[in-house]
Amino acid sequence: MSEHLEETNQPQPEYGEVRDEEQLDWPKLVAYLREHHTPGADHGPLEVKQFRGGHSNLTYLLRFGDQEWVVRRPPFGPLPPSAHDMGREHRVLSRIWAAYPPAPRAIVMCDDPSIIGAPFFVMERRSGFVVPNRSPLPSGIRQTPAVFRAMSEGFIDALADLHSVDYAKLDLVGLGRPDGFVRRQITGWMDRWEKAKTIEVPLMNKLGAWFLEHMPPAQTPAILHNDFFLHNVMFAPDNSGQVVGVFDWEMSTLGDPMIDLGTSLNYWREANDPEEFIEMAEGFAHTTRPGFMKRDELVERYARRSGRDVSHAAYYRAWGNWKTATVLQQIYVRFVRGQTTDPRFERMGTHPPILARAAARIVAPLGFAE
Repeated sequence: MSEHLEETNQPQPEYGEVRDEEQLDWPKLVAYLREHHTPGADHGPLEVKQFRGGHSNLTYLLRFGDQEWVVRRPPFGPLPPSAHDMGREHRVLSRIWAAYPPAPRAIVMCDDPSIIGAPFFVMERRSGFVVPNRSPLPSGIRQTPAVFRAMSEGFIDALADLHSVDYAKLDLVGLGRPDGFVRRQITGWMDRWEKAKTIEVPLMNKLGAWFLEHMPPAQTPAILHNDFFLHNVMFAPDNSGQVVGVFDWEMSTLGDPMIDLGTSLNYWREANDPEEFIEMAEGFAHTTRPGFMKRDELVERYARRSGRDVSHAAYYRAWGNWKTATVLQQIYVRFVRGQTTDPRFERMGTHPPILARAAARIVAPLGFAE
């Protein structure tokens, strides 16, 4: 038992060998990259690694000598029609890097599934530290309150800076439909809950109805990452707290920036949160450690840097909890239906009611009654 605990409390490597069931047709991929003049592709041999972590797209590291590229493609197996949108992610990353330095530049997009079995794109490699979800911190992060404070500041500044990007200048006006965005988000996630639920959780339905009835005034739209949380950013290797990479843009869109802020706050834990809420991190609620900013501090710093009205931050944080309950339910139902045997997914079955209770606690002072 002690050996197992010691092993699981070691930082996981950023990448490793490619899993057998997720190998690709590497010669065909190299030929395609050479045909599309990808720098370094003519200077073999190719070395391939696979990035660890995540429940979504597959990400591979390609090395041609000193030249490194990253390849992103959807997971294997049947997928929802609108999920894992490689074209959307490539479209954003091929443009936004010019105005938003943390975004890695995408250089090649392939819609032809005959190359590696699915659409994919190639983007530049960023180097630094990623905080893994439900896993120990990388050994290179200096674990002091000062460093954790700097990481908190870099994280929220990166979100505020994203929402300041002029998307019209980047030809991204067609990325989404800002009008009615929050309403569509609420009704869409209500529908997804009904399709994925395995037990009745009346609180989820009550919350959805309350969110619809109490929507705050819409703010000036911005580019939204739509999954902006600690584990989707990369910090500089010098422990400065600067964010040098923001990843997983497949759900990016245009809309009310408070949705992004609420998502970020939803994932952020504090030491005095209810025990059941902290336990969802399975022993690795990193932001509860001394030095990490409190959620209200994040909101204040975001407001100063962005100039946005944050008076309804509690509403959006509760919405983030509520939405994430459905996201985890969608993952869990895949296990229930036999679509995956991953034990991580089985554990998520207990999480939606916890998140619903967390959301209810947040909006109770705003008038919500169970």
